Amino acid sequence: MTSMVKVQEEPKAVKAMLSELQREAITTRRVLERVPADKLAWKPQPKSMTLGQLANHIAMIPGNLSKLAQADEFDAASANFNPPMPQDVHEVLATLDAGVKAAQEYVGGLTESALDGTWRMIAGGKEILAMSRLEFLRAIMLNHWYHHRGQLSVYLRLLDVPVPSIYGPSADENPFG
Repeated sequence: MTSMVKVQEEPKAVKAMLSELQREAITTRRVLERVPADKLAWKPQPKSMTLGQLANHIAMIPGNLSKLAQADEFDAASANFNPPMPQDVHEVLATLDAGVKAAQEYVGGLTESALDGTWRMIAGGKEILAMSRLEFLRAIMLNHWYHHRGQLSVYLRLLDVPVPSIYGPSADENPFG
């Protein structure tokens, strides 16, 4: 009697997300590398995060949010949404590398049923939102990451730092020329 071992195929959504995560990590690193070390405490106006906090927040998103996705529920009432100030840009880049690696490991191990599972955010016992884990990873991890990366590009522009190409030419770089 021959033993048949069924090999579970990686879900298409996982394959696509891993590809996107890798590609966007390269772009994010390129933007974070432009952060001037002597301007980490700068902020465009009093209500804004400092440049260092924003850069650190961007670096932390893949690792922190892939960790949140591992649970079925997150209580926002217990969260600290103020990113810490990094010591330097090297710390930011190391945080990014570790977070991207953790996110790749988590996402790479997801099954179809895990992707379809419901993830919830509550605050003080009240449900704030509920979505599939796949939706959470797309909207809250990846789209959130891109949103803040765009915000960082504005900070760089305000500081007169050349903005790298992100999805095409910037006023400072043309990858097609």
